[in-house]
Parts: sequence; C-alpha cells; structure tokens
Amino acid sequence: MVEPKPVNQSPRRLLYGFLAGFLATLIFHQLTLSLLWAVNVAPFGPFPMAATKPFGVPAVFSLAFWGGIWGILFAVIDRHFPARFGYWVTAFLFGAFFPSLVALLVVLPLKGKPLGGGWPAPLLITAFLINGAWGVGTGLFLKFLSRRSAAAS
Repeated sequence: MVEPKPVNQSPRRLLYGFLAGFLATLIFHQLTLSLLWAVNVAPFGPFPMAATKPFGVPAVFSLAFWGGIWGILFAVIDRHFPARFGYWVTAFLFGAFFPSLVALLVVLPLKGKPLGGGWPAPLLITAFLINGAWGVGTGLFLKFLSRRSAAAS
C-alpha cells in the first residue's frame, strides 16, 4: 500500500507557498525597503527595474521569483512553527535569517562582491528587516490561500 503525501507537501500547498512568497516579496519586502530607503537606512532603493542576467527580467521580478522559491520551503515547514503569536515571530525570524544569510554569504560573492557585502550595518539591518517582513507576509498570504482553499472544498 502506498502512503499518501503529507498534507503540507501537497502540490497545491507548494503552489500556495510559491504564490505567497512571490506576493510577499512585491508587497511586504519592497514596501519595507521603501520605508527604510525613505529614512536613509537602506543602502539601495525599492522596486529595482534593472535587467538581470541572463534573461533581462527586471530585478524586482527576479527577487519575487526567488521569494516564491523560498515560499515553497516556508510552506513545507511552517506547520512546525508555534501557534498564535509564536507563528508570526517564527515567520519573521525565518525570513530575517535564512534568506538574508544566503544573500550575504552566497549571492553577493557569486556577484563578485565581498562576503556579506563587507558587513556594513545599514546592509545588515536592511536585509534582516526586509526579509523578516517577507516572512510575515508569506505567512499571511499562505494562511489566506490555505483557508480559502479549505473553504472552497
């Protein structure tokens, strides 16, 4: 007998994770970046439209795509987060640490920049806050999509 897939890894849930992460990037991540840019904390501005390699996609949509990929991972593990307020703290911390560490330790060096971008405080604060906001946004969108799907069933 074949065992069914766990609910949190169903194709629908993974799709919701991608959509949640994608939308959270465009809304929570970029709006938080807008606020940090407005108060002169962020070392780079929101909604970057520069073409990315190799496909020439605007950078903000490349960010959103990768936010969606992170959203899939989020959807796989978020059911292990604590309940109630603890869920939101964990969602923030998941976003603040994991995507930030990958960006600082992997992505920047791959782009020919120093490890951690040289570790300037404004970059670290910005990364932590925008990615933490992404985590909260991903949790909100994932819960909304999952509840909506459950109500339609």
